[in-house]
Amino acid sequence: MPRPNAHVAWRKSRQSGDGGNCVEVADLTAAVGVRDGKDPDGPRLRLSRDQWIHLTATLKSL
Repeated sequence: MPRPNAHVAWRKSRQSGDGGNCVEVADLTAAVGVRDGKDPDGPRLRLSRDQWIHLTATLKSL
């Protein structure tokens, strides 16, 4: 059985280079998907757009 959202295009930051330690994100239209780039079949997070904006703003402020 295919995974839900199997057609979703996951991407990582261009700044992550070829290293395996990265987070990948996907545009899920009404939300943002987040997963570990080293484990693409592992657990995933689904964040609302507001949660994504808050998370990225918090990380940028560190």
